[in-house]
Amino acid sequence: MNIPSSEHNGVTVLALDGAILGGPEASALNEELHRLIDAGKHKVVIDLGNVALMNSSGLGMLIGAYTTVKNNGGDLKLAALNENVRKLIEMTKLHTIFTPYDGVEEAVASFAP
Repeated sequence: MNIPSSEHNGVTVLALDGAILGGPEASALNEELHRLIDAGKHKVVIDLGNVALMNSSGLGMLIGAYTTVKNNGGDLKLAALNENVRKLIEMTKLHTIFTPYDGVEEAVASFAP
C-alpha cells in the first residue's frame, strides 16, 4: 500500500484511501510513520477523506499510529472523517484520544502555536 504524503506548514499529511481493515495497510502506515520520525517530522495529520470503510482492525491501526507518534514526541490528528468513520470513532470513545477535524486545513492549523 502506497500512502501519499504532503507537507503543509511543517505538518505531514498522510492520505489514506479505500477500506482500512488492518493487515498490509497497518504495516505500510507504521513504516511510513517511522520514516517520518527518523526524518524529524513529528506533526502528522491522517486524512481519512477517501476512506470508505473501517473496521476494528483499522481502528487498532490508528491507535498504533497515534502511540508511535506520541512516544516519539509528536502529535497525530485525524481529518475529514466521513459519517461512518466518525460514528465508529465516537462509538468507541476514541474521539477523546484523537482530535478529529472536519478538514485537513483545520487539522494542520491546529498545530500552530
